[in-house]
Formats: sequence, structure tokens, C-alpha cells
Amino acid sequence: METLLLSYEEVGKIAEQLYQDSIRAIVETPENIGKMVVIDIGTGDYSVSKDPLEAANYLYEKNHLARLFGIRIGYNVAVSFGGTMERVSE
Repeated sequence: METLLLSYEEVGKIAEQLYQDSIRAIVETPENIGKMVVIDIGTGDYSVSKDPLEAANYLYEKNHLARLFGIRIGYNVAVSFGGTMERVSE
């Protein structure tokens, strides 16, 4: 799959599918709630960190052409600007 030609929406759909199918069961633990998981949609690699830039840099070191997407573990959105973030898992 040529991930460089995908729209932002397509990247998000692929990342969400990877998260739900294989990553969520591993990373959604009490100590990770609120952290970011950044996913390389081309390889399926991911990194978990409180700092999403740290996670992204780690993945870019592995693959400088990575298409990345971030998901906040346990929440319905990654960031909120003046709104609220709702917990979706306990």
C-alpha cells in the first residue's frame, strides 16, 4: 500500500482499524490511560508515550517515510482545545 498517497481521513481509518484489531488490547492498561499511542500505518509499528513527539520521533528514526497517527489511550479524542475529552474506557 502506498501510504504517501492517502488522505488524512484514510490514514485515520487505517490507524483506528490497526488500533482496534491489534494494538488496543496490548496498550490499554491502567498505567497507559491518557498517554498517546502513535501508529505508523504503513508498518503497524507503534510507540506509547506521555509525549507524542517523543513517540513520533522514535517511529521516524525507524522509518523516515512513516505516516503517523496519534490516539490518546482511553479517550475519545487525542487533544481538546477548549472542549472536553471523554473517557471511553475504565
